[in-house]
Amino acid sequence: MDTDILFQKLKEINKIIDQQGYEESNIGVLSGLSGISLFKFYYSKFIDKDNNDIGSILIEQSIQKINEGYNLGTFCSGIAGMGWVINHLEQNEFIDIDMDTMFGALDEYLFEKMKNDLVKGHYDFLHGGLGYAFYFLSRYENTNSDLLKENYKTYLLTVIELLEKRSERNGKTYKWISEIGLDKKEKAYNLSLSHGMSSIVGILTKLSKHKDFEKVSKKKLEGTISYILQYQNPNKNDSSLFPNIIYQNGFYEYKSRLAWCYGDLGVGIRLWHASKVLQDVSLQKTSINILEQAALRTDNEQTLIKDAGLCHGSFGNAQIFLRMYKETHNDIFKNACDFWMQDGLNKASHIDGYAGYKQWKGEGEWKKEVSILEGIAGIGLTIIDYLADFETNWDECLMIS
Repeated sequence: MDTDILFQKLKEINKIIDQQGYEESNIGVLSGLSGISLFKFYYSKFIDKDNNDIGSILIEQSIQKINEGYNLGTFCSGIAGMGWVINHLEQNEFIDIDMDTMFGALDEYLFEKMKNDLVKGHYDFLHGGLGYAFYFLSRYENTNSDLLKENYKTYLLTVIELLEKRSERNGKTYKWISEIGLDKKEKAYNLSLSHGMSSIVGILTKLSKHKDFEKVSKKKLEGTISYILQYQNPNKNDSSLFPNIIYQNGFYEYKSRLAWCYGDLGVGIRLWHASKVLQDVSLQKTSINILEQAALRTDNEQTLIKDAGLCHGSFGNAQIFLRMYKETHNDIFKNACDFWMQDGLNKASHIDGYAGYKQWKGEGEWKKEVSILEGIAGIGLTIIDYLADFETNWDECLMIS
């Protein structure tokens, strides 16, 4: 892997973000101003630059939007995601800020938004209830206020209670039905990390680390994993090991692109983290096998990768394999990471793109994007992770770490 080429691409991305980063209308971590600021702070650390005027300005703009009436709450695009970013920056000593004072006044608003989504079964990590829960968990873990910690504990116990009420149980398994598709009319059992049950595994795993939640979350965690593993493909010669969706009539198919959002990578990375919390050696081996098989998928007809972004592109794959290499020191994952890093560089082919990149929107449409989820800020963060001599954990915002 030519690190000089990666570094030049990173500088090009940073230059474009300095010019274009202010155009984002939302404020969330994955599709908003605060997420772009996350790139700027990590880039400054990477090049050993103390001040970060643009990163700070983007945070200030996000706060100003709230003061002016911005009220979208979601993790991906709204206030909960921005809150996660500020909490992350403060905990990693990028900024010095009193989160308890700044965000305490917004907690009840976000709690009500979360409850409304979960009561309706809209648990979607990016755009629904679990995104709010993810923010509240970060605050529970890091607040300096005993009163606020008790509030966050109550909020998170409510999450577990509402997930229990909305669950469908069959023996020891747990599953949740949700609306799928852009028109949100059809219901099915979604296994994905972006919108489905792998994100439930993710939040229950993180909750199970804490004594306040362990007793009421572990059984549901084990039950959700049992349900997902029922659908593991017995034919190891197929490219996909898990379906994206199980329809209410029982239909499903093993056909999924290799990506963060849907498919084997999202399932595998969350089962890996769950195996550590549950201290389950068998599950650990299963998760490694899933991800090792995914690492061997490089043919475009099997991967179905068209663009470079984190959501469903080359650098998202690279980030997951990089995280797994850091976790296991397994060279299979290092080789897979290198493959997808190079593939991502090769996709910088759009003359009118941002640093050569555009996001594939489908039906022949390509669009320039700056955000973490679908644009060059996320690509830049993955390049930083690959090149940096310091540990990072920004990818927790994608439930990769």
